[in-house]
Parts: sequence; structure tokens; C-alpha cells
Amino acid sequence: MPATHPSPESSLLVVCLCAEWCHVCGEYRERFSQVQSHFPQARFVWIDVEDEADLLHPLDVENFPTLLLAVDVQPRFFGTLTPQAQTLERLIRAQLEDVGAAALPDPPVVALVARIRAQNFS
Repeated sequence: MPATHPSPESSLLVVCLCAEWCHVCGEYRERFSQVQSHFPQARFVWIDVEDEADLLHPLDVENFPTLLLAVDVQPRFFGTLTPQAQTLERLIRAQLEDVGAAALPDPPVVALVARIRAQNFS
């Protein structure tokens, strides 16, 4: 019998890194939630970079919104994103369709994924 693997959706982590004072982030939060409703198997997390500075250290997030996408413990995307729902959806779908995509070889980003997965963000 062949081994079964969890679907990419079940292990997909989508993290938006923003700041409370950022007007663009405030507007993007609703769009982020809308996209979340299209991917119920994924874990979506919204993190305020100022409230969670210790969690993010040593990474500095200076541009908003910054998105972190990971499958299991492997980061696949870490960078700024135009604040449109369609852009986020396309990025998520691309990651889900390319199950063999290479992970980002950035140790601080890999460590951030592990720390976020260990937290109980809602």
C-alpha cells in the first residue's frame, strides 16, 4: 500500500506581518480574512510586528504587508506583497500547485516558521 502524505493545504501556513499604525495594513486585514475563507484547511496568522518583535527577532520587517508562506516547516515565500486579495490568492495557489517547490534557504526565516508554528495565534 502506498504511503499517504498530508495534503499541502493541511500544512500550509500563511502569515501576514503588519503594524497597527499602518493604514495599508488596516485595509488589507479584511482582504486577508476574505482569502482565508477560500482556504479553510490552511492556517492563517496575522502578526503585529511591534507587538511580536521578540518572536520576529532577528528579522526586521520594514515594508507592509510582508507575507510569509510555509508548507510544513519549509518557508516558500517571505517578502512584501501588493495589498490585493487576488495577489495573495494567486501566491497561495501557486504554492499549492507546486508541491515540490524549493524551500527558502534562509535560517532566520526557517526558525521564524518554527516559532510561529509553536505559538497559539488565532
